[in-house]
Amino acid sequence: MERRDLLRALGAAAAFTLMPRTAHAAWEAVAAAPGAPPRVLTDERSELVAALADAIIPRTDTPGATDVGVTAFIDVIVSEYYSDDERAVFLSGLDSIGARVKLGGAATFAEMTPDARRTLLDSLDQPLDQQAPEARTWSRLKGLVIHGYFTSERVQKEVLKTVIMPGRFDGNAPMKAATGGSHD
Repeated sequence: MERRDLLRALGAAAAFTLMPRTAHAAWEAVAAAPGAPPRVLTDERSELVAALADAIIPRTDTPGATDVGVTAFIDVIVSEYYSDDERAVFLSGLDSIGARVKLGGAATFAEMTPDARRTLLDSLDQPLDQQAPEARTWSRLKGLVIHGYFTSERVQKEVLKTVIMPGRFDGNAPMKAATGGSHD
């Protein structure tokens, strides 16, 4: 991924941070129904999103995108927060990416050779037509993966080590009596 593409993806993720309640509400919906079937992502699409998410943020010494449940997060965002037109374009783009995987001779993205995966991802990062559904979907998917990953509770606690309320507040702390001059 080139610097310009990373900045574009981070910019898309930053746009979501302007709506913190959206991410929080989406993660609450995921937590409220663990293991629930996807809302708009078919099994095939869900598998593709998971594989692409792990290509974007793979597991290393920190959890990967699917380890924190980004696929379910994306499913909630696309089903509940996208307009019908946005959802249709996103899903059409996923289907186009899935078709390209199959044209490469693999049944799924995960089954592609590392070189074939890299070639596909490079072509998605530098599309011939920026307005093509798969180009728009890829750009949005990267933003959703990054945003979902960094707003997940697990990443907040284990990776970023975010402290919501730094220090400790003790409203009944003992105080030393003032000594010295009189204040008559």
